Amino acid sequence: MGNWISKTALPDPDSALPGRAEAMVVSDRHLVTGRNLLPPFPSHTVRVQFGLGCFWGAERLFWQTPGVYTTAAGYAGGHTPNPTYEEVCSGLTGHTEVVLVVYDPTELPFEQLLGVFWEAHDPTQGMRQGNDVGTQYRSAIYCDTDIQYRQAVASRESYQQALAAAGYPAVTTEIRRAVPFYYAEDYHQQYLAKNPGGYCGLRGTGVACAAVPAG
Repeated sequence: MGNWISKTALPDPDSALPGRAEAMVVSDRHLVTGRNLLPPFPSHTVRVQFGLGCFWGAERLFWQTPGVYTTAAGYAGGHTPNPTYEEVCSGLTGHTEVVLVVYDPTELPFEQLLGVFWEAHDPTQGMRQGNDVGTQYRSAIYCDTDIQYRQAVASRESYQQALAAAGYPAVTTEIRRAVPFYYAEDYHQQYLAKNPGGYCGLRGTGVACAAVPAG
């Protein structure tokens, strides 16, 4: 029980694991799309990071979304540089499991991408997603631009109203700017393409998300 409690409280920087300077070594090619997994990405694309529980099912959701150029599983939002999966699961890095989504905004406006994110999980659960419990399963949006940030905050407020009307508690989704992304181990990348019968914990609320105007 003590271990369960520790994994639902974020560590402060002084108590977080030290990590390392070396980045995780991963394949440069997306197993499904064949596109590059590592930057540089095409100049017409934009990046964002989404945390919505276990990143295996979340990454598949986004690589299947039209207008997405490429995806990668990783860790973000904490203190430990270049963490390992075991370190993140310990609750001592402060990171959450995220998917790096690189998309073409002319094909997939950000407000539509936000709708995919909100409707695919329950953003009211705090440090968990369904049966997956721990800080690494918290809901998060880590934006690359000010416009993304404003739209993400507006969409959170809008979706909060829709969820409240359906009887759900407050949204706990963390929204921040300029958060470093650390690639997860190669075996996590496109995991459900490699293991079609693997675990997918994505469960939405069934509450529709209305689009928030761009700008």
